[in-house]
Amino acid sequence: MATRRDKLLFAVFGVTVLGLLLPLFLLGWYLWQGSVVAEEQRLDELAQKLGQQTEQAILDARDLLDELNALDVTPCSPQHLNQLQEAAISRPHIRAVGYWRAVERECGAGFVQGDALTPPQASRIYDSGLVAWWPGPTTAIGGVELFLMRYGQHDVAIDPRLLVNPGMLEDQEVGLWVESMPMITHPPGAEVPDPQSFAPGLTVDRAEQRLVSRSSLDTILPIDIIAVQPMAQFWQRYLPTLAGAGAFGLLLVGLWLFLILRYFRHQLSLAQELRQAIAQDQLQVVFQPIVHLESGACQGAEALARWRRDNRETIGPDVFVPLAEDTEQGTDLTLAILRCVLRELGPQLRERPDCPVNLNITGQDLASTRFSEALQRELERAKVPARAIKLEITERSLLNTDDVRKRIQDLRARGHRIAIDDFGTGYSSLAYLESFELDTLKIDKTFADAIGHEAVTSNIISHIIVMARSLKLNIVAEGIESRHQVEWLRQQGVGFGQGYRFSRPLSARAFRDWCQQAGDSK
Repeated sequence: MATRRDKLLFAVFGVTVLGLLLPLFLLGWYLWQGSVVAEEQRLDELAQKLGQQTEQAILDARDLLDELNALDVTPCSPQHLNQLQEAAISRPHIRAVGYWRAVERECGAGFVQGDALTPPQASRIYDSGLVAWWPGPTTAIGGVELFLMRYGQHDVAIDPRLLVNPGMLEDQEVGLWVESMPMITHPPGAEVPDPQSFAPGLTVDRAEQRLVSRSSLDTILPIDIIAVQPMAQFWQRYLPTLAGAGAFGLLLVGLWLFLILRYFRHQLSLAQELRQAIAQDQLQVVFQPIVHLESGACQGAEALARWRRDNRETIGPDVFVPLAEDTEQGTDLTLAILRCVLRELGPQLRERPDCPVNLNITGQDLASTRFSEALQRELERAKVPARAIKLEITERSLLNTDDVRKRIQDLRARGHRIAIDDFGTGYSSLAYLESFELDTLKIDKTFADAIGHEAVTSNIISHIIVMARSLKLNIVAEGIESRHQVEWLRQQGVGFGQGYRFSRPLSARAFRDWCQQAGDSK
């Protein structure tokens, strides 16, 4: 039964919501014109950037075709294929390069090799000699529909998904058309209107309750970009501006609403329990060994967090790690795991810093100086050298900003080594990785699972290995479960691995015993 205090809190909450919505509605109407102009500029700039990216990708592909056609090599010879391979992996948006003899694709390189990509009749044949196949079932490889451009005796296969940078779009709906043909939408499957239905510039589509911006470019091929902003998101985007223009009383109401919401969150949510577990160091850590594939010696371990609630329910990291990030506890969680690692393995790390523990960090950790400073304090307090803690960050969290590069440089200067985790699940390319100072590339488990089973995915892992070698990175394969996988990876030059083939995650004591039995690295 609700208490009088609870009823009062709910009444205050309801009154606060009503008192907040009415002024916001009035302010939003008052600032409508200015907000529409600002949104028009934002969407137009976004569309221009996407159009320029696509234009540059097509121009780059056209220049590449000229370069390939000028090669003086025997078609489909090893030398020719090596040059095709180098061209494919050096450009982030190109997935394959091929050589044609008449109407047949005779050979190719990249993520699609050989004659696996030979679509039927072309979508367009231009007077310039350019031939194009639009993305569709006939150009699909591994579930990805590719855009093919052929000029002369060579073609390039462009992955349309890579023409759109998700990091720049966030939740923005956009569509890309080339020659009035749909190329790609973001997010995939988004219902973006045809550009022919709207004039260039911004249109307020009141019937569909959305803003639509159209931008057009015309180079080798005509390009149209449509950016769609639902009206609800439009108001949400300009909520800070509207609130800033409000009266002092509105700010007080907003603050009161925030405090009440915070109270309910603290009292009732799983996030508060996680906060308490972090503050009281109630998390546990297990260690999965990382093994030298040639000798079988232990080269370190990855620290994996575990959380058991007071009711003995176990919450998996796939739940509490995103929860910590969403509630701005990501750095606190990382530091709590670090403290547990130092408590459990501090003596071993002081004695054997060359056998490091890998600590997973988030994009939030790299986005501020707080983590870096706290990391240094904890290591100094435990008298553990920085090189004993290797830092892992996922490919999707590796933001392309100068601040992130600078923090990675600073961490490496202290002695930490940096690994990029779950590689192959995002959009990274050779050129993208070259802009960061990294030490290790960890290949995602999904690629290890495909060894010997899925030809397309096996080809991808081979190219990932080539990419890592070109950057002089150590390679660790995750999720190894069979001897066949170990042998295949060794033959490909992969030096290290982890997975159930070697050991499940272990307690600190069990990990120390395991290292002694396996034979530590020299």
